[in-house]
Amino acid sequence: MATPQFILDIRAKAGDTLLFLPGVVMVVFDDRGRVLLNRRTDTGRWALLSGIPDPGEQPAEAAVREIEEETGVLAIVERVLSVFTNEPVVYPNGDRAQYIDIVLRCRAVGGEARVNDDESLDVRWFAVDELPELGPTARGRIELALRDDPTWFAPAAPADRGHRAP
Repeated sequence: MATPQFILDIRAKAGDTLLFLPGVVMVVFDDRGRVLLNRRTDTGRWALLSGIPDPGEQPAEAAVREIEEETGVLAIVERVLSVFTNEPVVYPNGDRAQYIDIVLRCRAVGGEARVNDDESLDVRWFAVDELPELGPTARGRIELALRDDPTWFAPAAPADRGHRAP
């Protein structure tokens, strides 16, 4: 994933300090019910499309922009699937980040799936029953996109209500 300039600017001042950043993850379906995936250049693995919104950019706008930039596919956002804070990650250069992912179900409305930037080695549509190897989080997000469940979020911990453990 190419690092946005605004994050490079923050890193110039903050060093490798843990940054809490927004992320968008898109589960994109075509009219045949296939899922759009990219094989990432940084890991070589198949993944759902994802990106970081620019400052002031709405999550849905970022999702549509990222899908087109990475794959050449034009899409619309249909609904929010989940909101989830990931575990912190440490990059090879020592930078640390933690992402709050807004996962969106999207529908392709035009364009042609192709490698459209330097973030992907390959871009393809996959039938849901013929997905390549994906991690459990990505599979769970696809499964959620196939259902009409309410938006998923991690439940809040019970309020302390002023009680303290002995």
